Amino acid sequence: MVRLATILLGSMLLAASLMAQAGSQIDREVDAALAELYRTTPSAKDLAKHAKGILVFPSIVKAGFIVGAQYGKGAMRKGSKTSGYYNIVAGSYGLQAGAQSFSYVYVFLSGSALSQLDSSSGFEIGVARVSLF
Repeated sequence: MVRLATILLGSMLLAASLMAQAGSQIDREVDAALAELYRTTPSAKDLAKHAKGILVFPSIVKAGFIVGAQYGKGAMRKGSKTSGYYNIVAGSYGLQAGAQSFSYVYVFLSGSALSQLDSSSGFEIGVARVSLF
């Protein structure tokens, strides 16, 4: 029984350590993505000064052949601090072939928009169904 408890405790500590490492890696990638955004689009830095929060997905990978998927990890910044980690997942089908990597930055200018995200279990953006004949 003690051995099982030791194994479980060790597993939980290992998982917490891996999540902390993943979080610090995401933070470094978010820092780099924001620096690149501010360098290439100076007005984005002015907009960020008024933001209540900025949700950054530094690298979203999208790939598909007829059926596609995309996935990325990101972080919410409130001020200069990370307040949470997020992931983005999507699927698609239709005439498509290839792969790409891109970044998304969502700027929340109102406290109410940020509160809605904080109190929800997820959100959807740009959901559509298209049929071509």
